[in-house]
Amino acid sequence: MARILSVDYGKKRCGLAVTDPLKIIPGGLATVPTSELINFLKDYTSREEVELFVVGEPIQPNGKPSENLPRVKAFVEKLKIALPHIPVEFYDERFTSVLAHKAMLDGGLKKKARQDKALVDEISATIILQDYMNSKIKFQH
Repeated sequence: MARILSVDYGKKRCGLAVTDPLKIIPGGLATVPTSELINFLKDYTSREEVELFVVGEPIQPNGKPSENLPRVKAFVEKLKIALPHIPVEFYDERFTSVLAHKAMLDGGLKKKARQDKALVDEISATIILQDYMNSKIKFQH
């Protein structure tokens, strides 16, 4: 059974989340410096079967593309060249950082932990993956 892996792409670092092999539960995988992301994904996919990459599509609340969108699209093109056998889908990532901070608050994390941007990125990637999975379940019913 293959996993689905999500990427919350950022200029400096990227949060990653992955499902279990049965694609039931998403969980945080890592936060990786952006410069090392492709190599990290190559290494990970050499050890674990991944059937799909879900990449957060940065869109502003008003529906317009964010300033990060060209970087995300450039990354996806590199990813398709590096790992051409694994398809890539974009998924709207609006409000994931807000939801990540809310999840950290609701989870009782102290202020210092909530300021850990790497943790926020990883939680954001998990939210993107969970939302993506929920959207697929809705369409199956």
